[in-house]
Amino acid sequence: MTDTLTPVLTRNWGTDRSWTLDAYRAQGGYEGLKKALTMAPVDVMNEVKAAGLRGRGGAGFPTGMKWSFVPQDNPNPKYLVVNGDESEPGTCKDIPLMMASPHTLVEGAIISAYAINAHTAFIYIRGEVVHPIRRVQAAVKEAYEAGLLGTNILGTGYDLELIVHAGAGAYICGEETALLNSLEGLRGQPRLRPPFPAVAGLYASPTVINNVESISTVPSILRYGKEWFASMGTEKSQGFTIYSLSGHVKNPGQYEAPLGTTMRQLIELAGGMRDGHELKFFTPGGSSTPILTAEHLDVPLDYEGLAAAGTMLGTKAMQVFDETVSVVRTTKRWLEFYKHESCGKCTPCREGTWWLVQLLAKLEAGQGEEGDVDKLLSVADTITGKSFCTLVEGAIACVTSAVRHFRPEFEVGCHTPAWDYLPYSASALFPISDKEVHA
Repeated sequence: MTDTLTPVLTRNWGTDRSWTLDAYRAQGGYEGLKKALTMAPVDVMNEVKAAGLRGRGGAGFPTGMKWSFVPQDNPNPKYLVVNGDESEPGTCKDIPLMMASPHTLVEGAIISAYAINAHTAFIYIRGEVVHPIRRVQAAVKEAYEAGLLGTNILGTGYDLELIVHAGAGAYICGEETALLNSLEGLRGQPRLRPPFPAVAGLYASPTVINNVESISTVPSILRYGKEWFASMGTEKSQGFTIYSLSGHVKNPGQYEAPLGTTMRQLIELAGGMRDGHELKFFTPGGSSTPILTAEHLDVPLDYEGLAAAGTMLGTKAMQVFDETVSVVRTTKRWLEFYKHESCGKCTPCREGTWWLVQLLAKLEAGQGEEGDVDKLLSVADTITGKSFCTLVEGAIACVTSAVRHFRPEFEVGCHTPAWDYLPYSASALFPISDKEVHA
């Protein structure tokens, strides 16, 4: 593995007015696009495929392979949709990327659309994050004015319209088919598959949906080559990525490093745990991934390493918790989010997440009854695998992994409130009173 930090996507974040076209071009911006437009679209696709880029939005599916599923003989238009609906608890990489360097995303979108023979592309951004929306809109405007978008891009004869779309603020729209429904003006609810978006996606036409970070990585692959990209990371999880650290570390933030970096290394980069405390558990890829504990500090943070540990890389959002934290309360807070964000389409998800929150609330308050922990697991088992999308699977991962690692703490909830043996004021990052905590 290469050096611990590999700033590529984040390299220009500290540059003065890094979000402008002039600043981006001064650091070699749009050189990847120039190279791509001298190649045949299929060669661009094969370059990305050979580099080993895998989706950075959670599933880790090979990006180039995903592009290749688009049937080029389909007479309908081809569409590229960039998923910028970042909203999972703890996840914070796409929004700062769009804020600091929106032209990285715009360049990646143009190259990716060219590779799949699309002439219309959309960047879908969560509606509440107004500043990133404005940044990306301004970058798109600059690109049009510079001849990098629109008709006859850079004199090559390639045309592309790029549209920035603000969502209405629903976590479910991070699921790709719910996102497509939202783009079409429908209620943001997931679709039954098949057909898959590559065949019948936006407006029933072939569509590729990729995460912001995935698309933003494409320009560097074209600029420096597939061998350069594949030289970082591990054998099956190649390249670099942005890890987001939050919680009880001294210096939370985004750390760009090769895939396969360990949690121990990332905590060291973040200055270590807060003074006088030690790691209790962490999320390896956002709240929808099964939690890990201190015994997993040296597990490679890549797709294969985390799968072997019984979890997944997800969005690489590391929420770090020390020994002052109640895992019961943390799990309840996550489930409250999933309950609230359920679109309601599937009864198991809509009703099951509600019941999980009720049980967790009882256990947190020390009002649990004998058998409630088993009932919690029973409800989780009953609703898993029975919904249109994976929202409920993420909710289940919170519960089952927490009970697996900390069952005695849940059992205590049958007689003692969590705040009695783990005062919440002790785990707070900012001064609070016990009265505020219990409000």
